[in-house]
Amino acid sequence: MVVSTARALYADTDQMGIVNHAVALRWFEQARAEWLRRLGYSYHEMEAEGMLLPVYELQVRYHKSARYDQVVLLDAMLRQPGPVRVIFDYKILDSDSRELLIAGTTHHAVVGRNGRPRRLSESMQTLLSRGKLADSEQP
Repeated sequence: MVVSTARALYADTDQMGIVNHAVALRWFEQARAEWLRRLGYSYHEMEAEGMLLPVYELQVRYHKSARYDQVVLLDAMLRQPGPVRVIFDYKILDSDSRELLIAGTTHHAVVGRNGRPRRLSESMQTLLSRGKLADSEQP
């Protein structure tokens, strides 16, 4: 589900005007945060409840270069909501052509403030399941 847009800043690019590979990770984070916001929830609220979602694995595939000043669509989809792990898939698309520029996946562990594994709260599991259902209903 397209959840947000971003514009490639000059600071995001190299001398050739091509977006640096690491920017994809920031766009993934923005997409994930906006995906949660669309459910009426935020990372801030989750952290206030003592649940953190550090990334323990990620995959990025660069299909085509994003360039300076290009507007991109940020697409995020929850692949697997589990009680102790959460997996998101992402697509970064050109806003005009909808051509796929970058695709990726992040795997998150659920941990408490002490950094030790913990389960998602029942309410958070329900919320994520509702979001997963909404994702599956998208065309």
